[in-house]
Amino acid sequence: MRTKPVQRDPLITRVLDKVGDFATVTPARFAILVFATLVALFTLLFSLPIATSTGERAPLVDAVFTAVSVICVTGLSTVDMATYWSPFGHVLVFIGVEIGGIGVLTVASILGLVISRKLGLRQKLMAAGDANPLRIRRGPVSEGQAVRLGETGNLLATVAVSVIVIELAVAALIFPRLLIAGTEWPTALWESIYFSAMAFTNTGFSPAPEGIAPFASDWWFLGALMIATVFGAIGFPVIYVLRKNLLHPHRWSLHVKLTLVWFGLLIVGGAVAYLGLEWTNPATMGGMGPSDRILNSLFLSVMARSGGFSTVDISQLDGSSLLVTDMLMFVGGGSASTAGGIKVTTLAVLFLAAFAEARGNEDVEAYGRRIPPDVLRLAVSVVLWGATIVAAATITILLINDDAPLDYVLFDVISAFATCGLTTGFTQSADEPTQYILAATMFFGRIGTVTLAAALAASIRRQLFRRPEERPIVG
Repeated sequence: MRTKPVQRDPLITRVLDKVGDFATVTPARFAILVFATLVALFTLLFSLPIATSTGERAPLVDAVFTAVSVICVTGLSTVDMATYWSPFGHVLVFIGVEIGGIGVLTVASILGLVISRKLGLRQKLMAAGDANPLRIRRGPVSEGQAVRLGETGNLLATVAVSVIVIELAVAALIFPRLLIAGTEWPTALWESIYFSAMAFTNTGFSPAPEGIAPFASDWWFLGALMIATVFGAIGFPVIYVLRKNLLHPHRWSLHVKLTLVWFGLLIVGGAVAYLGLEWTNPATMGGMGPSDRILNSLFLSVMARSGGFSTVDISQLDGSSLLVTDMLMFVGGGSASTAGGIKVTTLAVLFLAAFAEARGNEDVEAYGRRIPPDVLRLAVSVVLWGATIVAAATITILLINDDAPLDYVLFDVISAFATCGLTTGFTQSADEPTQYILAATMFFGRIGTVTLAAALAASIRRQLFRRPEERPIVG
């Protein structure tokens, strides 16, 4: 017997259609609106007395900052995250980082796929825009992409499955180690799941007041966190391609090759830099054995990409190490990942363009493929927008805090922009205006410089004529 379709109210139908049209026509503005709505919602929830361990209402600045940090999967905080929030507050943190890490539009598309068992064109465009910034503009888009529009449904399935499988697998690795350390099994179960989620989403919050310092020499525990962080930071399109063609590198797309190669180079380069710069620093790694120095250098290199966990006091790093960390954080992880920053492929495209110019090549090429000019223009725009946001936030904070050291302010601003979460301690000790500025920096860093620029521009400007060419002097 066939059931009659459920009749929806005409007003609700019109509202949903309007929202769907707005999401499809201007996905960049829609994404910003959804992120802002979630931040407002979680601010309200964190303001409830039940959310704090003391049962008192959290100050507005702490509620706002925590909401932004959670939804933007940053990891910076104005309070002690392990002790300030109640179990209800920690559940809010857990749910928020999962939504923020996967992506708001991706989560909406996955829910739509689960409910309706199919993915319409509108949902595909929304999810594709969340996974690929090149699609957030109106107009035709070349299908020479890392993940084609027709593969969006499979990509969403990969996102959902990978989040569950990877987080549970890493939690299974951490759980026995916590038991061995003397943690009771209910607490160990919760903390293992919490640590796993915070690592995969590249957030870096710790459920334990002492953080991960007790495991500074534990290869098993830190290795599990690094595995989760790397999987979250390389990006879901890369995981999708590797799942299909892990043993067939010749079938990997250019995006996958650039991401994996440059991601690996930055991890190794960062580890070598930390090993050399902090080898004799008694406040960080100077008192460790050679094996622990290698482990902590590698761990810091991975976490500086966007992970946020730390086994050493960041404020005690050598000035040169702080600068190295600034650069690693600014680059961040892979596109369409839980990591922040300008993304490794952006850096790769810029280096390839410089290399092509040095060799006198007209085209930018890599692995037998040509990179079109619009991708290069986008890479330049991302770097300039990112640098502008960091510079503006840093200058404003220095004007407010006359006695604040530049290296500490710049470090925490870049950490906020790149949604990394490492801190020198400046964020928690800063005044309220400074914390609001850092919250805004986290927000702009997470929604993405490309999304922000596209939202301001609304759409591609079509021009039916071309002006005369003239070449300014450059360099």
